[in-house]
Amino acid sequence: MVRTLLVRGLLLGLLAGLVAGVFAFAAGEPRIDEAIALENAAAHEHAQGAGEQAHERAHEHGEEVGRGTQKAGLFLATGLYGLAVGGVFALVYAGLRGRVGPRSDGGLALAAAGVGFAAVIVVPFLKYPANPPAVGDPETINSRTLLYLAMIGVGLLATAIAVTTSRAVPGGPWARWPAAVLAFIVPVAVASLLLPGVDEVPDGFPATLLWQFRMTSLGTQLVFWASFGTLFGWFCDRAARSAAVPA
Repeated sequence: MVRTLLVRGLLLGLLAGLVAGVFAFAAGEPRIDEAIALENAAAHEHAQGAGEQAHERAHEHGEEVGRGTQKAGLFLATGLYGLAVGGVFALVYAGLRGRVGPRSDGGLALAAAGVGFAAVIVVPFLKYPANPPAVGDPETINSRTLLYLAMIGVGLLATAIAVTTSRAVPGGPWARWPAAVLAFIVPVAVASLLLPGVDEVPDGFPATLLWQFRMTSLGTQLVFWASFGTLFGWFCDRAARSAAVPA
C-alpha cells in the first residue's frame, strides 16, 4: 500500500508542479522581468559612474544566464519540487491514514494538504516573504535561507503540537479545534517575535511590484497544494471505492 501511495504521490506531485509552473509563468514571470529591468538599470547607472570597464563587467554578469533559459528552467524546478513534495506527502499520508484526521481518504488528503500549505508555506511567508531578484544582499543569502528553514521547522513543530493537543483535549470538536488552533498559533507567534527580521528592500523599489511578486509567489504555492491535494484525494477515494466493490 505504501508503495502505491508513493508512486501516486510522485506522479501527481509532478503534475501539480507543472500546473503551478504554468501559473508562475503566466503571473510571475512578468513581475520578475520588471524587477530584473530595475536591477539592470541600477547596475548600468553604477557602471557609468565607475567607468566603462565596470560597465562591461556588469553587462557580462547580467548575461550569465539568459531569461529564456531561466523561463524554461521554471517548469523543471516546479516539476522537481512537485516530485519531492509528492513523495514526502505520500509517506506522511500513509502514516496518518486511519490514525488522525478525517476518516475518508479524500478528506484526509485535502486536510493534510491544507495543513502542509499552512505549516510549510504560510508560516515562513508571514515572517520572511519572497522577494524579487532585485531585492536582497547576495552576501546574506545563506543567513536568510537558514532563517526561512527555521520558520518551516517552527511550522512543522507547531503542527505536531496542535495535533497532539487536539487528541489530548477531552470533549467534542468545539473543545478540540480551538485548543489545536491556539497550540499552533502560540509557537509560531513566539518564534516570529524571537527570530530576527530581514528588511533589505532598497529605497525607491516600487511597492506595487514588490506586493505583486509576493502575492504571485504565494499564489503559485496555493495552486500547487490545492491541485495536489485535490488530485491525490480524488485518486485515493477512487481507489477506495474500487477496492470496496466485490469481485
